[in-house]
Amino acid sequence: MAGILAWFWNERFWLPHNVTWADLKNTDEATFPQSEDLYLACPLAFCIFMIRLVFERFIARPCALGLKIQANGPQKAQPNAILEKVFTAITKHPDEKRLEGLSKQLDWDVRTIQRWFRQRRNQEKPSTLARFCESMWRFTFYLYVFTYGVRFLKKTPWLWNTRECWYDYPYQPLTVDIHYYYILELSFYLSLLFSQFTDIRRKDFLIMFLHHLATISLITFSYVNNMARVGTLVMCLHDSADILMEAAKMANYAKFQRLCNLLFVMFAMVFISSRLGVYPVWILNTTLFESWEIVGPYPSWWVFNLLLFLLQFLHSFWSYLIVKIACRAISRGKTGKWNPLHVSKDDRSDIESSSDEDNGPPPAPVQKHHNSTTNGTNKAHRTNGYQSAGALGPEEH
Repeated sequence: MAGILAWFWNERFWLPHNVTWADLKNTDEATFPQSEDLYLACPLAFCIFMIRLVFERFIARPCALGLKIQANGPQKAQPNAILEKVFTAITKHPDEKRLEGLSKQLDWDVRTIQRWFRQRRNQEKPSTLARFCESMWRFTFYLYVFTYGVRFLKKTPWLWNTRECWYDYPYQPLTVDIHYYYILELSFYLSLLFSQFTDIRRKDFLIMFLHHLATISLITFSYVNNMARVGTLVMCLHDSADILMEAAKMANYAKFQRLCNLLFVMFAMVFISSRLGVYPVWILNTTLFESWEIVGPYPSWWVFNLLLFLLQFLHSFWSYLIVKIACRAISRGKTGKWNPLHVSKDDRSDIESSSDEDNGPPPAPVQKHHNSTTNGTNKAHRTNGYQSAGALGPEEH
């Protein structure tokens, strides 16, 4: 174990040339980041998760009910033992061949069976109230930590001149503000990493999981090798757009249509300008070129910049989705009111739907008759129903 730890904490990997861990030990004159400081983030992440549960129960939920957001979840599918067995044991998204087989077995048309599976999938998903509470918690945290970051950073020289991130590096003392900022952000993202398995599961689950891992790795890397100054800039920049996204989702759940549209437009502008403009020009420029000029590269420097480029790739992917959503919203807005968060269902959907029929009670099964004319009609109805409902694919409803 001692050999593994010695290999992992190799000074030639983590630190610039001619710098040792002994040089960065705390003294009476200065305090530097220590790797063991990060252990505090684990119990704090659990505390943040517990605070979230209390917040959602006693603050977010009353606010949601005050906004008349219903606590009931999606409409439940009517009980059916055969379909339930297929759903739990075989597939939640039956293909056309299986749908035809179930149609013959139950004497139901294909459209009805499709609707049953859609309602059954939605049945396992949280209610609008639960989604509102989740968004309100994230909005509150992002607002607090972004406000704290701005108030702290506006007093620092490296906000106005990024070259200050590298002067006297790595012998830059750790302040109480930086330590608090880092531990709070790391704890929050650790809580998100684990709560992602219990939160509303969206289609970009793996992308978000990768994002959380990259963020946690960046925070850890930049703290251990004392790149904390540039790390604070990265964290504050990322929190800015997240506030508006959660606010837009809250307005959507509360059915404040115009406010939702306005917040989404603001979010899109801030996200794209900050992630595709400010981030590469301001952050990547200083971590790649200014640090190379002042400090010079070393192994963990390359890893740190690789993680920053991974974030840039994720920024580009999400910016593409945002532009795609905006274009659809604008095209649909030509014929009436538009909601960008409704248009985005096929990108980050919470509840599946395909038509207004799903809002009413489940339709009664259509009995098939045995004369040739009716059988032909029913077969055509089943096929057309499948094509119309399935044209977008199961993931887009």
